[in-house]
Amino acid sequence: MAKSNLDLVQECDRFPYYQDDPAAYTTHMKNYHSFRVKGYDLVLGYILNEVVDRFDWPKEFWTIDPAERTVTLLGSTPAERNQAVAQTLATAVKQNRFEVLRGWRNELYPVFGPDGEFLLEMERCASPLFGIVSYGIHATAYVEDENGLRLWVPRRSKTKQTYPSMLDNTVAGGMSTGERPYECLVREAMEEASLPEDVVRANARAAGCVSYTYVRDNRAGGETDLVQPEVEYVYDIKLSADVIPKPNDSEVEEFCLLTVEETKEALARGEFKPNCAVVLIDFFIRHGLLTPENEKDFLEILTKIHRRLEFPTASHVTR
Repeated sequence: MAKSNLDLVQECDRFPYYQDDPAAYTTHMKNYHSFRVKGYDLVLGYILNEVVDRFDWPKEFWTIDPAERTVTLLGSTPAERNQAVAQTLATAVKQNRFEVLRGWRNELYPVFGPDGEFLLEMERCASPLFGIVSYGIHATAYVEDENGLRLWVPRRSKTKQTYPSMLDNTVAGGMSTGERPYECLVREAMEEASLPEDVVRANARAAGCVSYTYVRDNRAGGETDLVQPEVEYVYDIKLSADVIPKPNDSEVEEFCLLTVEETKEALARGEFKPNCAVVLIDFFIRHGLLTPENEKDFLEILTKIHRRLEFPTASHVTR
């Protein structure tokens, strides 16, 4: 059965909403411990109970409260917290406790507190275990000429640990600690699509962001049902016909130039990675291709792709 646009959005924004069914939400939350940092009265992420049970939590670094279902990281400075997290993860890797940690990237993701305060950082592949907010960029490169609007769509490598062989956005990547969205875009555009820096800087336009809370399934690789809240900064890159994205690493097999109709058909078949489908739906809305007149679920879609996350988030404004 073909997937509707709302189906695609709900596949990505899968975490329940309290407002929809308070009783069901309260029951669902019993599956998680809250991730906290000592000295801050706020939740930074949701950790599955079974993940809590499988970790070794050194008492000098962590306080676990089974009754309140909380995991609290000790330490009074970012450096102390970083050391505690790094040592805990290193032990888990040595013990081979989690499949998701086999995809170690040597990339650090930041965790922010109130007003964007930097609290700590952790290895990228560990972030879903703690359910923290991660940040990234997604860009849609397109050509618009006498042949109409066409989009550059890559197919992910069949050997990728996550979402192998699925379709993707032209450029996408996670933002490491200290990285700004636009600089991440420039870096990823060259690494993934062989797009030169001068071409990107001349043609890329910031187009807002999408936010959602994904719950990982088996296509993501590793443990399932891990909570993954994300903010993706969105960019459009209008290219001339003579600029052709090409794979520059092992993550992409090929790029295809698809019409809007071909892209919609691939979406309906479920060929796109879930968050990439959301970015494309956002692109269609902004370019007037998806409207209240041709999409019965327009308002619900618009709301769900701009979810207000349950955790602190940070502004990446350059000061």
